[in-house]
Amino acid sequence: MRELIILGTASQVPTRHRNHNGYFLRWDDQGILFDPGEGTQRQMLRAGVAATDITRICVTHFHGDHSLGLPGVIQRLSLDRVPHPVVAHFPASGTEYFRRMRHATSFYETADVREAAVEREGPIPGTILEARRLRHPIETYGYRMIEPDGRRMLPDKLAAHGIAGPAVGELIRAGHLRGVTLDDVSVPRPGQRFAFVMDTGLCDNVYALAEGADLLVIEATFRSRDAAMAAQVGHLTAAQAARVAAEAKVRRLVLTHFSQRYDDPAGFAVEAREHFDGELIIAEDLMRVPVPARLPSTA
Repeated sequence: MRELIILGTASQVPTRHRNHNGYFLRWDDQGILFDPGEGTQRQMLRAGVAATDITRICVTHFHGDHSLGLPGVIQRLSLDRVPHPVVAHFPASGTEYFRRMRHATSFYETADVREAAVEREGPIPGTILEARRLRHPIETYGYRMIEPDGRRMLPDKLAAHGIAGPAVGELIRAGHLRGVTLDDVSVPRPGQRFAFVMDTGLCDNVYALAEGADLLVIEATFRSRDAAMAAQVGHLTAAQAARVAAEAKVRRLVLTHFSQRYDDPAGFAVEAREHFDGELIIAEDLMRVPVPARLPSTA
């Protein structure tokens, strides 16, 4: 299963209907918690996300609305005796903040939480994650997942060549078997991409993160009438986020991180629609958004 569970959609100040940030991505056997803001632990309960579902935590930066939920989440990992390691990624310059929140109060620590600070942009070793530096007053990274392209085996073609059982694995590993090549019995299977872009002004890395994403989650803190303020404080408008999605050929766009100054979220959709004609979602707390089905395999 690959889906995004939205735990919170507010900006600096939560509202009656919007919790601080929080986004949980189910990706096969992985569960990645992005930017756990204040109240995330309770939102997880409401959304049916267990502490044992978390395998990785990704923090874009250390402003409170993106990180003040860390103490509760980390303590819950120990309380529920999560049996597997949980790896935490965050800007290296915020290591002290992370450690303060990790040990904010006394608790009996049993969970294996492993710090993996992001020191530079690029691929994160041992993962399909990549981090890129964004433009914000403090060090901030966006993340994306890039699944390698693969092959989809064609059962009828395999049967026609008499290849079955362990021989299929041998063919995949070697690329050929008894005069049969992978091209004879399979077609390309494009890898999927997920991108997560929070607090940032418009910059090249916003486009780089969004490029070819099947699902893009991106901040749209401001409306166009406040574009000057957005630029000053390092944020995007809904129109800017939509233009990025259009140019990057995003398949499914999720706008989130809305300022409390706007009462009607429909206005964000109106502005985004002027620039993006693909699938558009205005995020709501506890919404579930599937990663789009794979594009058809190509011969």
